[in-house]
Amino acid sequence: MTTATVNGTRERESLGEFLLRAPAVGPALALIVAIVFFSLATDTFFDLDNLSTVVQQSLVVGTLALGQTLIILIAGIDLSNAASMVVATLIMAKLAAAGTNGFVALLAGIALTVLVGLFIGTLVTRIKLPAFIITLGTFTGLTAVAKLIAGGQAVPVTDGLLQWLGTKRYLFGGIPITYGMTLALIMYLIVWYSLTKTAWGKHVYAVGNAPESARLSGIKVNRTVISVYLVAGFCFGIAAWQALGRTPNADPNQFQLGNLDSITAVVLGGTSLFGGRGSVLGTLFGALVVAVLRSGLTQMGVDGNYQDLATGALLIAAVVVDRIARRQQQS
Repeated sequence: MTTATVNGTRERESLGEFLLRAPAVGPALALIVAIVFFSLATDTFFDLDNLSTVVQQSLVVGTLALGQTLIILIAGIDLSNAASMVVATLIMAKLAAAGTNGFVALLAGIALTVLVGLFIGTLVTRIKLPAFIITLGTFTGLTAVAKLIAGGQAVPVTDGLLQWLGTKRYLFGGIPITYGMTLALIMYLIVWYSLTKTAWGKHVYAVGNAPESARLSGIKVNRTVISVYLVAGFCFGIAAWQALGRTPNADPNQFQLGNLDSITAVVLGGTSLFGGRGSVLGTLFGALVVAVLRSGLTQMGVDGNYQDLATGALLIAAVVVDRIARRQQQS
């Protein structure tokens, strides 16, 4: 419980109201607790090289989660984001292997994810189909397309530009960072600014809170929804570039749970699945929590199936907390 000043008087503020007002606080605390726990439980976790590796491992899911945040803010969902990203990696790798300029191959992959976003956004706004059903179908189709393109085997990537985000440098002479980390930070800052300082961001939150009220206030709801799916598609294309920088192979079997991991990161970050509330800062913390959890459990020798079980339990817990917080706000 905390206190708040209203009209010159101090009133009690419930925990739920506090979490609704500052949704990034919860995941930040969870991240700190996870780091402390795994640092005490293992001898290798709290090491600069290992922490850098954890951040690198969070980049792809974190960028997928960035686009997913925008979609969930408008009360949507995208189950196909990881599949779209995987197809984009295969397109980039195949084109580069055929002798296409790396920059052109990169643009082709990003164009694919943006077009998928346009396709989903158009169906959501024009035909009024539920985003869950549309993206589930898109996920199934793109998964099949990825396997057809790959022909049952991974495609190695040798183009320098496509691997560039994995290039490592040392900050202050000892802290390992990659260009992918820098790009992810820049993207988060741009999206944060867009959501908090521009009219477009206000429209996104308004549409997520109450689309009919937003429409009556003059907001072009359909245009806002489509723009969100387009921007999210661009994020998924960048995630494909980051994936190739992380592992220079385009594999149709990679990131099979990437869609669920991205949703987990978003919800853990305090963004409501019901739309209209959340922040990219919370998503950043949420993505790091997922990466820390998987890395820490791996170093403790925990089986991958139990890691998935723990991640699923975290997702359910985060949704329960969100529901309780909203009920407390409404009561």
